[in-house]
Amino acid sequence: MSKTLIITGGAGFIGSHVVRLFVNKYPEYKIVNLDALTYAGNLENLKDIEHAPNYTFVKADITDANAINTIFKEYKPDGVIHLAAESHVDRSIIDPNAFIQTNVMGTANLLNAVRALWNGHFEGKRFYHVSTDEVYGSLGETGFFLETTPYEPQSPYSASKAASDHLVRAYGNTYGLPFVLTNCSNNYGPNHFPEKLIPLFINNICNNKPLPVYGDGKYTRDWLYVIDHARAIDIVFHEGKCCETYNIGGFNEWQNLELVKLLCTKMDEKLGRQPGTSERLITYVKDRPGHDKRYAIDASKINKELGWAPSVTFEEGLSKTIDWYLSNEEWLRNVTSGDYQKYYQAQYSN
Repeated sequence: MSKTLIITGGAGFIGSHVVRLFVNKYPEYKIVNLDALTYAGNLENLKDIEHAPNYTFVKADITDANAINTIFKEYKPDGVIHLAAESHVDRSIIDPNAFIQTNVMGTANLLNAVRALWNGHFEGKRFYHVSTDEVYGSLGETGFFLETTPYEPQSPYSASKAASDHLVRAYGNTYGLPFVLTNCSNNYGPNHFPEKLIPLFINNICNNKPLPVYGDGKYTRDWLYVIDHARAIDIVFHEGKCCETYNIGGFNEWQNLELVKLLCTKMDEKLGRQPGTSERLITYVKDRPGHDKRYAIDASKINKELGWAPSVTFEEGLSKTIDWYLSNEEWLRNVTSGDYQKYYQAQYSN
């Protein structure tokens, strides 16, 4: 193998798409998927490539420094793509310490492991940290997040991600560690754990359950198709300038309520229901504490410097996403019932 990469969080939503892309596109690379298999990690996401000769799965938690050091000494990665994170804002409000442990201490453990392994010999090495646009805080009705926008995180989740971003840059500045960092907007697409808006609402519509919309539903987000995000990660890892930050966005701003209405319309069409059937499931609920009003990314830097752009419109991506969930009802049942967690035991118990 010409290069060994460790991809953390590779059994998760975004991570599984990145792992699949790298395993299939770079057969000369050894791809090590390092994942703790918490509730959002699902090896069923990678059934199609699990027997690929250049793919290895390792179950480990990035908060376990000893385990991480042992794994890095064994596999001696030339690069790390770090996606492992606690990422759900609602969960961070309930249990902020879990986010601090994973997102801050876990990232520090990885940085310490590569610093010790590479020991100043950085040629051909790269640490890629995947972050979020939420570190920038909330926008008004106008303007966009730039790579130079000051950080102003508003939730325990975004604060923990902001801290990990600062750590990565500090290790680059202090120790010369070669890194790249990206901040992405809201992802959507296949294999998304159904706690986030789009997969949750697809599942609820299928089962005629309420669609809980926070507050007045006028919170605005930029939406990025996960396969386009994986493409961007590939390009930044290979071609991005060392110690640079790139914002990755979908150029797709939608207010939550308008997105939900579009989703309802498309679901009615695909399920053969009367128009307006699903929209009647919309239920307004108490707003989330500290809810950011608007996120919007200016992704012109990655477009101009590296030639990346989204491959689909939001409407196209949403239609593809719905089709995937409707065609993968067993996956959805396994995830919502918790049966997916048995897959690791069945596959790796021997």
